[in-house]
Amino acid sequence: MPIPPDAFFLDHAAGLPLQVQLRRQIIAAVTAGRFRPGEKLPSTRALARHLGVARVTVAQAFAELVSTDYLASRDRSGHYISDSIERRLETGPPAPDAPRFDWDSQLEGRFARAQRRDRERDWRGFAYPFVYGQADPALVDHAAWRDCAMRALGRREFDSLTGDLYDADDPELVDHIARQILPRRGISAGRDEILLTLGAQNALWLVAQLLLRPGASCAVEDPSYPGQREILRASRARILPVAVDGQGLPPAAIPPGIAAVFTTASHQCPTNSTMPLARRKELLARAQIQGFAVVEDDYEFEMSFAGAPSPALKAIDRAGAVIYIGSFSKSVFPGVRLGYVVADPRVIAEARALRGMVLRHPPGHMQRTLAHFLSLGHYDAQANRMRRAYARRRAVMLEAIARKGLRLASPQATGGSSFWLAAPQGVDCTEMAVRLKARDVLIEPGAPFFADPAQGRGFFRLAYSSISAERIPEGIRRIAGALDEFAPG
Repeated sequence: MPIPPDAFFLDHAAGLPLQVQLRRQIIAAVTAGRFRPGEKLPSTRALARHLGVARVTVAQAFAELVSTDYLASRDRSGHYISDSIERRLETGPPAPDAPRFDWDSQLEGRFARAQRRDRERDWRGFAYPFVYGQADPALVDHAAWRDCAMRALGRREFDSLTGDLYDADDPELVDHIARQILPRRGISAGRDEILLTLGAQNALWLVAQLLLRPGASCAVEDPSYPGQREILRASRARILPVAVDGQGLPPAAIPPGIAAVFTTASHQCPTNSTMPLARRKELLARAQIQGFAVVEDDYEFEMSFAGAPSPALKAIDRAGAVIYIGSFSKSVFPGVRLGYVVADPRVIAEARALRGMVLRHPPGHMQRTLAHFLSLGHYDAQANRMRRAYARRRAVMLEAIARKGLRLASPQATGGSSFWLAAPQGVDCTEMAVRLKARDVLIEPGAPFFADPAQGRGFFRLAYSSISAERIPEGIRRIAGALDEFAPG
């Protein structure tokens, strides 16, 4: 029985290519058993006329489905649902009285309990999204990234990308990291000292698994990156918070008997304060004396707006105690999900073995695409474009903050893509964030950044990576109005 044209529809306002929509509809109908093997599809001309699209759109969709064996093309006859398609078994829902497996007795739930729940997934739907870590698509060179992806998928390189690298990494990407990225932080490293990861979060997890045995203690900055605290809590390590000041982590406050210190020395998260060179040297000296490792998360080092950035801790580490973590999530875009660890070869060998147990290696085609992005100069061009745009947004936000009388909690900070602010006494920023959402404004309340969330109620973070400069003043005006309303008296 032929399939009629009116069995198909397209949503022209969906934001998804029409050809993709058509392919998905046919695949879904086949797997659901609504379209059966041997049934004939409408002609490309008839279906294009019914859908109001160009005939080539339908023809290309059909061609893709023929290549994946969903459809079969017969000369002078048209397109049919392929005979090789196996219908999905319709098992139906379980009977109401069927016994259910008791997963509650098998799962502790500790990972779900550690997970953050304060982030808004639909942040793009807000007019004033002061959210951190998201990209502005206008700053990403889509054409350059597409060109690099096409190069990676070319026939000459595709054969190597389809293989399993086992525990290895793309040598071209590792080479570019060693020669182009790390020297900017003063770091010299060989290939046996670099491991690729699925972003900084994956790198932190690997390092925590290596360093923190059951019952071990570690020191962390307070406030600090909430995602790091999630990982450390799940590892069941004893977490000892160390309050930061205007110069970051004070080494003298580090407690004895710890296995590792986790620090964001260049741009402290979330205050953006920078650890001075003297304090960095003191931290490394204490690591040598007390025997703890130093885990340096060097995020956003490219975004410095007051001269050249300070050298990384890893650059001045002569004893090899520093494990350095970097990422391309902020400098390229978050969805790239590629980062790296730089450490002593023995650490990297152990981390490589652990990574191999979990995910082997990051996707080869993504590694090679990024390698092309670096080698062809696109990375530097994009970093410069982002730096100029962020510098303008930073200036606009500083002016708006000063005009509305908002208070910077870390006024000496000169880098990063956000500001750390203090609310008037008595204002609960968690409650204020909820009310601002109703006014089309997203902010990050400070509570999740602190070991004791109560200490963070009077703080909030405003990022400018995902909001245009033109929208910043109105967003700040709304925040200032909310602060006035919520302040006691």
